[in-house]
Amino acid sequence: MDPEFPPFLMTLLAVWLFILGLCVGSFLNVVVARVPHGQSIVKPRSRCPKCGHTLSWYENIPLLSWLALRGRCRGCKSPISIRYPLVELLTGLLFLACLRRFDWSWELVAALVLITLLVPLTFIDLEHWILPFSLTVPGIIAGVALAVPRGMEALRDAAIGAAVGFLAFRLMEYLGWKLFRKEALGGGDKFLVAMLGAFLTWKALLGILFLSSLQGAVVGVLLIALTGRAGPRTEVPESEEPEKEAPEPELTMTWEFTKPGLPLWRRLVLVPWCLLFQPIPDEPKDEAGEEIDWVPGTTNIPFGPWLALAGLEILLLAPWLSRVLPPQLALLLGGLP
Repeated sequence: MDPEFPPFLMTLLAVWLFILGLCVGSFLNVVVARVPHGQSIVKPRSRCPKCGHTLSWYENIPLLSWLALRGRCRGCKSPISIRYPLVELLTGLLFLACLRRFDWSWELVAALVLITLLVPLTFIDLEHWILPFSLTVPGIIAGVALAVPRGMEALRDAAIGAAVGFLAFRLMEYLGWKLFRKEALGGGDKFLVAMLGAFLTWKALLGILFLSSLQGAVVGVLLIALTGRAGPRTEVPESEEPEKEAPEPELTMTWEFTKPGLPLWRRLVLVPWCLLFQPIPDEPKDEAGEEIDWVPGTTNIPFGPWLALAGLEILLLAPWLSRVLPPQLALLLGGLP
């Protein structure tokens, strides 16, 4: 923005952006609550999950309503989760951080869209251990589309970032299964990395992998030492717990492109086909043929929040990283000059 622009007006615009972030955060609470259950984010109106009390407009004012109601439903007096004001405040603050980083530029628009996607994905993964395709796939498309106004080079880097991010984690998913004979990465992680690659380009992917793995491992070890488990606990009704250990899943024959004697042409066809379309691995099934729900163990952590955190660090802290890190390391972490 023009440095001679009236300071008071710039302050008002910053306040407006913060309020916009609070309102977006209020909507993201609906996304976090409904998308994992396949519910509409438009209808019905927001209501108390305990008593079904439909919220009036003055009960939906970001932050203020929660404080005025003292964190309790006006209908049944049940506690309202602290997550609701937390998501609103976090989104508002992140919007301001993006403004400080990019000023009033086209990059700010892309950054705000990325924040709007990462916040619900983080909280959904923390609670449900899933990264919904209904958020990640449109996010990939949005990341590439928002690069168009910045020119062909930006569009190329975004497309390469999405493709390399997806394929790299897809390959890691396969190798993890071959090494440990079990799921090593969540099925949605590769789509989240592809989305981050689309917004931050391929140059940031190595930094995202390094920072997310390092921070996730350190915090996971500390949580195991303090609480006995690395990730949040997912409660499973006793009646749904498998009575015996699930059979070891097997890869479909299409994945066995390393089989000796397989013609080269068939390998060349099967490798990209498997990387793009084949599930890894086949889900274990019970005697009735139904898929057995996966229950996270004590050492499992949802990786999505750590990928999101690493993406935010590179998005918002790139100038600081370029100053405090050696040039070679800064180049690896965020594609910084």
